[in-house]
Amino acid sequence: MKPQLDIDPEITRARLPPPELYRDPEWAAAVARTSLRRGWHCLGSAAGLEAPGSARPLVLLPGFVGEPLLLVRGDDGVLRLLSNSCTHRAHLVVECAGSGRQLACPYHGRRYALDGRCLGAPGFERLEGFPDADEALPRFEVAEWRGLLFGALEPEAAWRDVIAPVEARIAPFAPARWRVDASLDRTFEFDANWCLYVENYLEGLHIPFLHPGLTARLDWKSYRYERFDHATLQVGIAAEGEPVFELPAGHPEHGSRVGAIYFWLFPTTMLNFYPWGLSLNVVEPLGPTRTRVRFHAFVERPELHDRGAGSGLVQVELEDERAALQVQAGLASRAYRGGRYAPLAEMGVHAFHRMLARTLAGPFRSRTPPPK
Repeated sequence: MKPQLDIDPEITRARLPPPELYRDPEWAAAVARTSLRRGWHCLGSAAGLEAPGSARPLVLLPGFVGEPLLLVRGDDGVLRLLSNSCTHRAHLVVECAGSGRQLACPYHGRRYALDGRCLGAPGFERLEGFPDADEALPRFEVAEWRGLLFGALEPEAAWRDVIAPVEARIAPFAPARWRVDASLDRTFEFDANWCLYVENYLEGLHIPFLHPGLTARLDWKSYRYERFDHATLQVGIAAEGEPVFELPAGHPEHGSRVGAIYFWLFPTTMLNFYPWGLSLNVVEPLGPTRTRVRFHAFVERPELHDRGAGSGLVQVELEDERAALQVQAGLASRAYRGGRYAPLAEMGVHAFHRMLARTLAGPFRSRTPPPK
């Protein structure tokens, strides 16, 4: 039977998902072929892809979804996200980043235009009607946002709708393009299901119990939460003396001592805004009980980087990982069947589970159509 989630829309009645979501390979496979294909994922920086002909191969969630993709800038200046699997025998078309006027598969020489159209191939000269639209590299959705790239295989929502609540909050202080500080990049791996990491991120109830350093910088009791169709928001109020945003009149948080704005975009992107800039968490499921998290920092005000809620992030990460590991261990109990939500603090967790339930139940296309 196909794994399904049944999460009551009323949080005061709802129960948490069954333990199988976090440990069962069949559930993991269902999430990989539905939920993770329906959401938008961060694909990294747009740096290096500015010139026509520039291309960068990648694999979306390797070892889990494992979709081979290709970012390529066309002669028309448009960035496209194409399949990197040759339509002849599935050899990777591009194996490393570079540039050129065409794409050519190294296996049998099949050639593609920068927009994915098949231009021809040795040995196929006598084939009637070749090449047709079915020989083109399938195209997926891609978006450029302030210097970052996001892609989706079968999105249930347009990017503009996903990012709209973020823009409404950060437009007064965000730069036109975030500039990465590679010296601050970090990668973590641990043996716990990725959903546990997301759930932990989406609530502030654990802060006074797990994060003594962060507790001293934020008034966790004043945390504010909002839910959107494809995202959640947490607003952290800074303790006295800590850095805060300068927010103009008309901003939803104007007049508050906001020290952190945390956005999560379904399913795997965390945008953490601090007075010093942006900390980006990219969550990568590796298996039913294995997760990788990549950290990237975009520092606009270096003098504030070691202050406030946006300081000591590595320590906070290690504390969060330990919690995920302990929950994963507890999920081995056959006596545990899933608890209830704390209504005031876990509305984001509830929203996440509702999104999972929605996308798990949604239709799945086995083949993405060629470009129109």
